[in-house]
Amino acid sequence: MNVRPPAVAGHFYPHSPQQLSATIQQWERDAPDFPHSIRALVVPHAGYVFSGQVAAEAFRNLKAQSERIKRVILLGPSHHFAFQGSALPNVEYFATPLGNIPIDIPWQQKLALEDDVVLSDEAHEMEHCLEVQLPLLQTYLGAFTILPILTSRVSPARVAELIDPIWRNDDSLLVVSSDLSHYHSYAQAQALDRHTCEQIEAFQPSIAPEQACGSTAINALLLLAKQRGYELTQTRLINSGDTDLGDQHRVVGYVSYLVSDPQ
Repeated sequence: MNVRPPAVAGHFYPHSPQQLSATIQQWERDAPDFPHSIRALVVPHAGYVFSGQVAAEAFRNLKAQSERIKRVILLGPSHHFAFQGSALPNVEYFATPLGNIPIDIPWQQKLALEDDVVLSDEAHEMEHCLEVQLPLLQTYLGAFTILPILTSRVSPARVAELIDPIWRNDDSLLVVSSDLSHYHSYAQAQALDRHTCEQIEAFQPSIAPEQACGSTAINALLLLAKQRGYELTQTRLINSGDTDLGDQHRVVGYVSYLVSDPQ
């Protein structure tokens, strides 16, 4: 069995299954079921002590819709390697402390036929942006497969073209992994991130890398979501200066969104 082991367990989130589950469950909140079919999430990817609760505010809404979702497309930026196009892993499973998650092999092999899609275990080996979402998915979904896609030198329009036929299926969820602004003062970050969120909520696919490290993925999502008439619901917006461990001199912004069918 070809498995990618967790790279950032014990660093970005707890290594112990019991502690990991307890950490996620401490963020549970009573809330009415989200009334519309959730098609995508936008969530941050810092360590859980900084952005885990922001991500959980979105992920917990999946619980009531878990029976519908059988495939998760994970989309985020490559932090360690630059390459042309997008990269999928050449493995059968991603592992977390909560267990193994199978890769969607048919779509993995189909996308690998594209000239600008590479199968690269090296690109995925140490990448955290997709991995940190997996324990939350394991907590709130039932059985599902994943299609982990890292972006590098590729346009949002091309990424949208790649994922469009996969995401059209009602049993497919798209998870876009991105933080917002990096290393500004607290007040500067608040202003910058509010502006970025205004662009996102206006479905303007012009987010720049300095606004969000996962700008390519966000812009690809916005292109498709606008075409399909989807709606955006912000669940939480903070920065690392709002957390117990964060100072307010050099902060990173975090936001989470639900993307749903129209009301």
